[in-house]
Amino acid sequence: MFFSVIIPVYNRPVELRELLDSLTRQTQSNFEVLVIEDGSDLKSEEVCLSFQKSLKIRYVFQKNSGQGFARNRGMELANGDFFIFFDSDVIVPENYLHQVQKAIQERKLDAFGGPDAAANDFSVLQKAMDFAMTSFWTTGGIRGKMKNPSKFQARGFNMGVSKEVFEKVGGFLDPNRGEDIEWSIRIKKAGFKLELIQEGFVYHKRKNTLWSFTKQAFSFGRNRINVSRFHPEAIQIVHILPTFFSFFLISLILSGILGLGLFMVQLALFAFWLMAVCFSATIQSNSLFVGILAMLTSILQLSAYGVGFIWELFVKVLKG
Repeated sequence: MFFSVIIPVYNRPVELRELLDSLTRQTQSNFEVLVIEDGSDLKSEEVCLSFQKSLKIRYVFQKNSGQGFARNRGMELANGDFFIFFDSDVIVPENYLHQVQKAIQERKLDAFGGPDAAANDFSVLQKAMDFAMTSFWTTGGIRGKMKNPSKFQARGFNMGVSKEVFEKVGGFLDPNRGEDIEWSIRIKKAGFKLELIQEGFVYHKRKNTLWSFTKQAFSFGRNRINVSRFHPEAIQIVHILPTFFSFFLISLILSGILGLGLFMVQLALFAFWLMAVCFSATIQSNSLFVGILAMLTSILQLSAYGVGFIWELFVKVLKG
């Protein structure tokens, strides 16, 4: 068996059903599925049982320990030569496994990460959030669009490693604080070949409200500092830019309140950025509504990430 698909799940039986349904449509059939229920109140056992005839699936319940450690449990139980991880809120295109296996074999990869995208039937909000997370105007387009695939840091919602990597490097060190980025860096330091497989994308539903999306962006900022505890070089200029954005917004508001001459210049820069976001998102999605909402999601994503980054950095300094 080539692939073992490992899915940690916590209180998401509806989303899991959609993911499992997409796996039944794969053109590649040489895989097993392990669902690790991480102490959920809303259990997914019945959902998994309903797919026993269409998938080679195993359901395992464990005490809540975090998604990183749930993935570790899955790897310990897996029979495949290569482990693939999905978050429970993704949907997999039917040729995903075929594309990934082809890339692994042709490029002799030990590990990989794949990008995410918004499906055509996703809501306007989902598409706007996807833009905020992947656009040049927000994250620099580094999530899944890198010119050098070897510089990519895989994310747990869509990544994979060989069995050999797990045996030699070990699994995730943290339950849910940038554990996937830390693991990616550790895998590369061990001499294994980890690259982006751009064709191996998934449709990612992300969060379902603006508030939950904002909280997630805040945690992403904190996570980057947490990863630096293991790998100081993990913080680069692109990760500090959201902090500059947060300070810019604060200074814009203060300049307006205090009537400073700098206000009009700042306002013009902010307006240009907003128009660029709106235009780009509208063209990408072919929807003006997505373009308008993308301005809000982009502001929330950058500012929340920046505040989370500053917050965790302050906590790190206090702890010494």
